[in-house]
Amino acid sequence: MEYRSLGRTGMQVSPLCLGAMMFGAWGEPDHDTSIKIIHRALDAGINFIDTADVYSQGESEVIVGKALSNGRRDEVILATKFHFPMDVAMGQPGGDPSKRGNSRRWIIQEVDNSLRRLGTDWIDLYQVHRPDPDTAVEETLSALTDLQRAGKIRAFGSSTFPAHETVEAQWTARDRVLGRFVTEQPPYSILVRGIEADLLPVAQRYGMGVLPWSPLAGGWLTGRYRTGRPAPTSYRAERMPGRYDLSDPDNQRKLDAAEALAVVAENAGLSLVHLALAFVLAHPAVTAPIIGPRTMDQLESQLDAVEVTLSTDILDQIDDIVPPASPSPAQTPATCHQPSKTPPCADAAQADASQPEPDMPAEATRAGRLRRGRPSGVGPGLYRTARRCRPGRRRKAPGRAPRRTR
Repeated sequence: MEYRSLGRTGMQVSPLCLGAMMFGAWGEPDHDTSIKIIHRALDAGINFIDTADVYSQGESEVIVGKALSNGRRDEVILATKFHFPMDVAMGQPGGDPSKRGNSRRWIIQEVDNSLRRLGTDWIDLYQVHRPDPDTAVEETLSALTDLQRAGKIRAFGSSTFPAHETVEAQWTARDRVLGRFVTEQPPYSILVRGIEADLLPVAQRYGMGVLPWSPLAGGWLTGRYRTGRPAPTSYRAERMPGRYDLSDPDNQRKLDAAEALAVVAENAGLSLVHLALAFVLAHPAVTAPIIGPRTMDQLESQLDAVEVTLSTDILDQIDDIVPPASPSPAQTPATCHQPSKTPPCADAAQADASQPEPDMPAEATRAGRLRRGRPSGVGPGLYRTARRCRPGRRRKAPGRAPRRTR
């Protein structure tokens, strides 16, 4: 595999990251089977593994530790996360309020727990799983910086932080002379493209590695969901039935988009899985999408996606089905309040009103997906659209130059 830089850390990682969420009670309960999947991924050239303390309440970390206990730890960039409660099942009420979140108290305690479960002396990338409104980001960064200086972690990052909180964390690190988040782990797929308008340009501005989770949109882009076929059964659908209920109009739109994308993939001679992963890999801000196989077959179906390069024509067809910067197939970027001939606006705040952002950096005005090797290629007319819709942009009125004053 051709390796990529993990932000500006100097660490080199494979273009696919093996996610370990499905190893354990949440997915594959047999440890030996999960270990075989991990070893197959390593043999295929993947050197990047991502897990979390909360996955199967620590069981995933234990499985990963077992898989690396045969002398393979040094060849792996190992990432894990903290934030969610560990004394109650995820999503359930109760538990000790001090055993969760992003406080110094919990970070110092939980990193030792993760190190013990993983059977290692250090973590290469320690990530904040979610923002914590009850804890100042300075408190979190200070604790993580101390862990880095103590040698327990090599670097630290964030997960599912909106763009404005990512910027705030970068500024806080600079002002307080603390270590900074070097990576961000956002949801990103063909069906969920909202971060193209704000978070991805921010990550590029600050030199952050981007590790998208759910590049197959929670299974919608596996090729199993097709129009006219019964909805497939899966462990994920059993745990979260509302996300796959086709009586929901939003889910029906996802199905329609998945069907159209499957046709694009078939015409290109690709599987839908390869199309979906190659799309995410094509964005210049992306370091490595996280794949989360539960079975060996699922892993094998995804490994060759790194060899796929999508043509401009295919990328334009994808844009026609799910427009750039769309939060979902059910929500396309809002149009500017201008005459009807004006193309859709690419403004970030209108593209995803659920995550209001401050003024975007200059790169964001080139909106949408930036393709590798095409700094301004965002689909027909979208670059011009973004410039035309940029707030505050006015044409200079013709006339005399301003009079000089003495």
